[in-house]
Amino acid sequence: MIESTQILIADDEETFLQSTADLLRREGYRCDCVPDAEKAIKILRGNEYDLLISDIKMRGNSGLELVQNLSNTNKNIPVILVTGYPVLSSAIRSIELRVVAYLIKPIDFEELLKYVVNAVEQSCLCRSVRSTKERLQYWYEGLEGIEHLLQDKSQKALPVSVKVFIELTFQNIVGAMSDLKHLAGALTIPDASQEICHLFNCPRLDVLTEQVVGTIDVLKKSKSAFKSKELGQIRKKLQEVIAAGV
Repeated sequence: MIESTQILIADDEETFLQSTADLLRREGYRCDCVPDAEKAIKILRGNEYDLLISDIKMRGNSGLELVQNLSNTNKNIPVILVTGYPVLSSAIRSIELRVVAYLIKPIDFEELLKYVVNAVEQSCLCRSVRSTKERLQYWYEGLEGIEHLLQDKSQKALPVSVKVFIELTFQNIVGAMSDLKHLAGALTIPDASQEICHLFNCPRLDVLTEQVVGTIDVLKKSKSAFKSKELGQIRKKLQEVIAAGV
């Protein structure tokens, strides 16, 4: 997972910028470096990152505008703030913006790495949850359309394209349920689920559960139209996932 993660480091102190990036690269992380907030915002607009490490006292970030801009643009990536000039006002402001760490230079790399590992892990987990939610939502909407089609008495037979869609959808749902079960296990680590949603605005697991329950309901309603043993098994598997604690 480390090899696929992207970290952006924004700092006008060249020595810290390059040395920190080199150390993190040795740990397996991919790092991009920018010298000010303006360039950071520009690169963030067109790229996905799992973590931002940002200096406070640099051009374009005197009032933590960089982190504030992330909130305004829904870039919910974790942020580690670093500074060589700590002041109470910036520390309080960082708490309000929900950054994951506020570190004072010179920074102990092992301490920084500890925060990096945790933040990247949570960020990747949130992205996986969000992706699963979007996929389930797409399939759920498709199943609702099929349900309406089945209720249309003027339809004597389902188009082949609809039958293919149903088969593919159910295959994908079963695969997604396996992924979702693993995510659920990760989210139930003590205090982890609360921290993830608090820091990164991550979609909560109850939303995903609701989508799965809705899918089961559609399968129940359409069972008379599709006398399929396979569909019955899919519904049973989904119910088992819900019963297991998803």
